[in-house]
Amino acid sequence: MGLRPLFIAFFLSCTLCVNSVELKNSPPCAFPAIYNFGDSNSDTGGISAAFEPIPPPYGESFPQKPSARDCDGRLIVDFIAEKLNLPYLSAYLNSLGTNYRHGANFATGGSTIRRQNETIFQYGISPFSLDMQFVQFKQFKARTKQLYQEAKTALERSKLPVPEEFSKALYTFDIGQNDLSVGFRMMNFDQMRESMPDIVNQLASAVKNIYELGGRTFWIHNTAPIGCLPVNLFYKHNLPAGYLDPYGCVKDQNVMAVEFNKQLKDRVVKLRTELPEAAITYVDLYAAKYGLISNTKNEGFVDPLKICCGYHVNDTHIWCGTIGTANGKDVFGNACEKPSMYVSWDGVHYAEAANHWVANRILNGSFTDPPTLITQACYRH
Repeated sequence: MGLRPLFIAFFLSCTLCVNSVELKNSPPCAFPAIYNFGDSNSDTGGISAAFEPIPPPYGESFPQKPSARDCDGRLIVDFIAEKLNLPYLSAYLNSLGTNYRHGANFATGGSTIRRQNETIFQYGISPFSLDMQFVQFKQFKARTKQLYQEAKTALERSKLPVPEEFSKALYTFDIGQNDLSVGFRMMNFDQMRESMPDIVNQLASAVKNIYELGGRTFWIHNTAPIGCLPVNLFYKHNLPAGYLDPYGCVKDQNVMAVEFNKQLKDRVVKLRTELPEAAITYVDLYAAKYGLISNTKNEGFVDPLKICCGYHVNDTHIWCGTIGTANGKDVFGNACEKPSMYVSWDGVHYAEAANHWVANRILNGSFTDPPTLITQACYRH
């Protein structure tokens, strides 16, 4: 190693030491609540409340069953709540067993950033796009404030957010993957690239709208390596050379995800100048998940293209939790014996163990910009 690389390494090492000392000397953020916006990767019951409940074996590993999550157990947003010593988030759309004292979840499975044409709903896209989730949040904030002020006892207030705490809450975003999946169905790659500035600007608008309502701390996930979802290969045969990368991921789809993430990160940087009284953390979920996918053997997982739940043999595809026909017999899309060894739960969503692995690496600041522990990510006056 030459003198210059040595100097750079020394400089970075010293910088990390200084940052570490600063973090150690700063008191942890006392987030009173989390408000989440997203799709199925962070939906804790919204789509089940709006339509049909997600059936077993979904939720089989969750400590409180049923879970109403597209997973065998916990999602990254659940691990965020645990890290902050807060309860799991109740879905805004769920009227039963809800407690909003420490936040609410506006995410629904199939949601997109940009509102979609009704013809797209046949592909499982939710009508609750990000702009609608913001409208729901705005209504939630106003309505719960009114109820809190009208409450006569502490018991009546116990499941309502304290109005003054909205400005101290953590606002998390995990959305955008479905905008890409819609694009792959409806556009060529040039059209997708042209659509990206509008998509990231709409996410930025949601952040700005929440900022105007008093929100100050934002935790924004980029989109995952969508080309690595096993569902991409369910109906593919005789793939051309170079179609897949060394780990079995669809190259072109990941190229689009990387381009989307670049534009999103640039927009986040701009947001920081537009919202001077905000702490905005950009979370490189793509790098964290691809890091797992490219190293599953050493991390104790099976091949990332293997699916825990569902029956997928040749051209017969029976989805997790459904009944289909295979070789003339009814077959149930059941779960594997050890979901804790799988990255993919159902071909589209990650299993709890994989979510936990990723959560551990983003919550400690290893994949965030700035490199910040989530417990230190709040806006400080």
